Amino acid sequence: MSKEFIWSALHVDSWTAFTWLVVGLAGQLMFTMRFLVQWIASERERRSTVPVAFWYFSLAGGVILFSYALWRRDPVFIVGQGTGLFIYSRNLWLIHGEKLRTARG
Repeated sequence: MSKEFIWSALHVDSWTAFTWLVVGLAGQLMFTMRFLVQWIASERERRSTVPVAFWYFSLAGGVILFSYALWRRDPVFIVGQGTGLFIYSRNLWLIHGEKLRTARG
């Protein structure tokens, strides 16, 4: 297969666009991992649970996809990912704050 055919199928027209496509796919992989981690944790505990790793994968995927959305100049995607970043960060802040309070007794 030629590079032109592959780029056409992926809707890219330069190495920059291809690189950003890979970045976007990496962000999506982070989101996939968060659900996999949550599912495994819930199965192990036999109840629905959200491990801290879920929020770290959410934050990592959100940062990557937010960057991708900025490059694409997609306002809907930017607002959606920007809102998510606030929520993921706030959850991590609350989790670590609770751990500090617990450790202090």
